[in-house]
Amino acid sequence: MNDEVTQYIDKLLPWQIDVCRQLRAMIHKTIPTVDEQIQYGKPHFLKNGRHAAVIHVAKNKLSFMVFNATEVDVVKGVLRSMGNGERKTADIVEGEDVDYDLLAEFLAKASSGL
Repeated sequence: MNDEVTQYIDKLLPWQIDVCRQLRAMIHKTIPTVDEQIQYGKPHFLKNGRHAAVIHVAKNKLSFMVFNATEVDVVKGVLRSMGNGERKTADIVEGEDVDYDLLAEFLAKASSGL
């Protein structure tokens, strides 16, 4: 795991730290060969040199974006489409129950072609 990503996560609000740590563990479990790095000020996760996911943190929410997700269906209230549908995003707020297994399924499907 990348120290810069660890430092980024450790500076967040307590609830965001918990969610980010769980997302990070899920990403590594789903893509064992994932490479993580800070790009554009955010943790990016790459498979075979191509973007698989990114975590973006704002004051009152956290977003988990999956790339190469054209074949991943939108799930109302869970996963929304970005732009031309190549990216899908799950927005997470404090106190929300996060289905990490479902997010792992989305990530596995989207990253299978990378």
